[in-house]
Formats: sequence, structure tokens, C-alpha cells
Amino acid sequence: MLGDPCINRKTNFKKGVVHLMKRLSKGFVLTAVFSMLIFTLAACGGGGSTGSSTGETFKVGMVTDIGGINDNSFNQSAWEGLQKFNKETGAEVKYLESKSDADYIPNLNQFVQNGYQLIWGIGYMMGDAIKDVATNNPNAHFGIIDAEVDAPNVESVLFAENEGAFLVGVVAGKMTKTGKVGFVGGAEIPVIKRFEAGFVAGMKAVNPNAQVLINYTGSFNKPDEGKAAAASLYDQGADIVFHAAGQTGDGVFSEAKERRKQGQEVWVIGVDRDQRDLGPEVTLTSMLKRVDIAVDTISTQVKDGKFEAGVKVLTLADGGVDLPEDNPYIPDDVLKEVDQYKQKIKSGELKVPSE
Repeated sequence: MLGDPCINRKTNFKKGVVHLMKRLSKGFVLTAVFSMLIFTLAACGGGGSTGSSTGETFKVGMVTDIGGINDNSFNQSAWEGLQKFNKETGAEVKYLESKSDADYIPNLNQFVQNGYQLIWGIGYMMGDAIKDVATNNPNAHFGIIDAEVDAPNVESVLFAENEGAFLVGVVAGKMTKTGKVGFVGGAEIPVIKRFEAGFVAGMKAVNPNAQVLINYTGSFNKPDEGKAAAASLYDQGADIVFHAAGQTGDGVFSEAKERRKQGQEVWVIGVDRDQRDLGPEVTLTSMLKRVDIAVDTISTQVKDGKFEAGVKVLTLADGGVDLPEDNPYIPDDVLKEVDQYKQKIKSGELKVPSE
């Protein structure tokens, strides 16, 4: 049996996040761990694992949504968080990729049947599957990112994406030369609408006459559609495009790099993790969404006997969303204005719209 939930859940979780943020600043590089992964096939899609399996080993499983482990976005970030958890605790961690939504429940059930003490579902689209499997397996424990599942054996983790998106909206509003910026979203679901709302609000706060052009692709795993969406926005005059579209967003970078080679000064704002590796020459900044820290923190808490069902919302004040520390293309005066808005959001003086 896992231990009783602690009384002040929110305070303990925030302390865990702040502690890990400080440790990251001292040199923990998650992507270096990711490069050491060994990929194998398992269940309905690809899978990978780290750590030896013994009767005494604490085991954490993770099921991706259809974006897959190499989405350069939140699935990858979540896996990097579990890799860090493995490195620090010696626990066994494994992922199963879902090639379609029909794979969600079988993949989750595989981890249940194999006795994993904590099972993660990554992404809003997995909410119904987590609810189904958790209800049918009340003694198993689950975590889910980006969806709220009301069940006594599920921890739901949400983020204030609107707050982080507001900050990159400020950057876009200050730096656009055409007066037009673009937003490429995946499916029109609540989490992505929060990105859109915050981005528009941030841009309008500093450049009320600028125009935001919006294009939803309806998918999170189709880079070609992201490329076409970006092309449409750039053709309409946008010089900066922010995407919140998972692997589909890879196509936004591809389009921007092609146009840059042709002499067109266009930019991309990445999402979830620092996405400069997808195109250093075209990445203006990224909106960080620290799925890695959330997964690592909660997995550690559960291993320590503190499973806490319910909903956690990680905000800018918690370190759940932010910009990268290094932003070489953003002038100091713009960064100073971003920081001013950041302090207003953290203090509660500024409430960012979520829809």
C-alpha cells in the first residue's frame, strides 16, 4: 500500500518543483539522457525501458498519445522526466507508443497486468482511456498530463499554458516587423485554446494594432500539415509563427528554414521544450511547459509513498511554464518588458485569459 496523502498537497508539490528547478540550473541536462535510450518494440507500438526489473524494483510506465516519443514536444519531455527519475532513483521506467487512439487502453492495461506501481498517460486525448482503465483497476495508480480525470486512483496534472503563451505573445508583439503574427494549433481542444488565448492577449498587450492569424490543423502528428499551415500564414504576411501542435509543429520549422534560405526573415516560436535544435537560425524563443519536471516530481513522490489523487495546476509562479534562460535573438529591452509582465502574472496583478 502507498502512504496516506499529505495534508498540504499543493505546498509539497510546489516545493518539489522548485527543488528540481534549482537542481536543473546546476547542470542536469535532460536531453543528454534522452540520447542514451534504446528503442524496442512492445505492445501496440514502439516501446523502450530503462532499469533492471526485479521483484523489488519500483516500476513506472508511460503511454504516449499518437504523437509518439519523438514528437520533439510533450511526449518527449515526459520521457526525459522519467529518464531523470530513473537516473536518480534506480526505478525501472518504460514507455509504450500509441499509433492510434485504439492503442491507449491496451497499452495502459499492459502496464497494469505487469504490476507497474505508477502508470502515466500523456496528453488530453488519453483522458477517457485513463478513466476507463483506472475505474476497472482501482488498486492501480495513474497519472495523466493535460486532462482532468476524476477518480480516487488518478493524479491529474494541468498547466497554465495561457500564462507562458502570454509571455511569448509579448515577444512576438514587440518584434514583428509586418504587424502580423501567426498561431498554428493542433486540435481545437481546451489545452490548445489556452495557448491561443494567452498568445493573443500577450501580443495585444504590447501591440494592440497587430493582427494574429490562426490556423488549426486538427492533428498532432502530421508535420506536412504543419508545414502547409505555416506556409499559409507566412504567405499572408506573418513574420513570426507560434505553434502548439506537437509533432505537427516540426513542419512549421521546416517551412521557416526553407524561407530563410530564400532570404525571407521569418521566425518560429517553439513549444513545450526549448526547440532550438529544430532550427537554431529560425527559433526566436520557445514557451517551456515543464512536463518533464511534473512527471519526475510526482513519480518521486509516489515512490516515496505519497500518491495524491486530484488535480494539480502548474503555473508561471510554480515554474511550470516559462521562457528559456537563453534567448540570443531577443533584445534586452524586450526581455526586460517580458520580465515585468512575468512579475505581474506571478503576483496576481495580471490575470491572463484562458479562452
